[in-house]
Amino acid sequence: MVAADIQQFSDGRTKARAYFCYLFSKNIPNRLPSLSIEMILPRLLKIKADLENCEGVYLLDTRGVQVTPTFAADRQIDEDAGKIRADRAYYYRAVREERCSITDPYPSLITQELTVTASQPIFDENGDIKYVACLDMSLDEVIKISHQNKLDLFFSKLFKYSYGAFAFALITVALLLFVNGVKSFFTGDISFFNLNIDDMFKATILLTLSLAIFDLAKTLIEEEMLGRHKEYNIAGPHKTMVRFLGSIIIALSIEALMLVFKYAITDSEKLKAAMFVILGVSILIISLAIYIKFTKVKNEI
Repeated sequence: MVAADIQQFSDGRTKARAYFCYLFSKNIPNRLPSLSIEMILPRLLKIKADLENCEGVYLLDTRGVQVTPTFAADRQIDEDAGKIRADRAYYYRAVREERCSITDPYPSLITQELTVTASQPIFDENGDIKYVACLDMSLDEVIKISHQNKLDLFFSKLFKYSYGAFAFALITVALLLFVNGVKSFFTGDISFFNLNIDDMFKATILLTLSLAIFDLAKTLIEEEMLGRHKEYNIAGPHKTMVRFLGSIIIALSIEALMLVFKYAITDSEKLKAAMFVILGVSILIISLAIYIKFTKVKNEI
């Protein structure tokens, strides 16, 4: 699944970048006098030969113009020479950051599949960028590179299926609570003409708990199994925590509101207990806001 593949790439991006940077630094001459295409191209082709499933390599000049053909896996694309790549992320990131970089996955013009481009700026003896070496690799191969450890793959699958089992178990619990909550309206003394506060309160508890548990299960399936992450400003492992705490706060807020109504009608002396619940919900909201703030700052750093 594409979404899950992109999430795996995101998780292993640092490892993949380190791998390509190592290949470039080991093979490509840099900061030498009289650098030329003839000096660089054989080394770039050696990297391509060492990578079994490399889609292609090519060289750009300091203006972003491709100065060599694209040496693809099974052919040489001569017509690519002379094309301007200055608007491509692999060029301007390498020039702007002055270091090795890798792009986000994008559709390849060669294979029409998702690919990732690693690029390395090449400096002359004065420290000025003279060329940018580029290497295309399919997303699947980059994922394999970033997850070369078999234990990583094993535990990744183990955790994924474990989260799935817990999520479906939670859905079962949520459905049982929902059914019993709805059932209480028919078996209890609740109708439009006769409102029993206790029975209504119990039914509301069951339904809100069902909603909170179902929302948690939905979050686990979307994020841990399908790799769909919507809260991009929060670091990966914290998303489920934020969604879970948010569901709990919503459920407790509804319960606090019900307590206020119940005690206001039946026993006003117990309103203080409801106020303590509201105070607890307020503390949870403030704590969650602080947690999100510091998590966001850490992720940005």
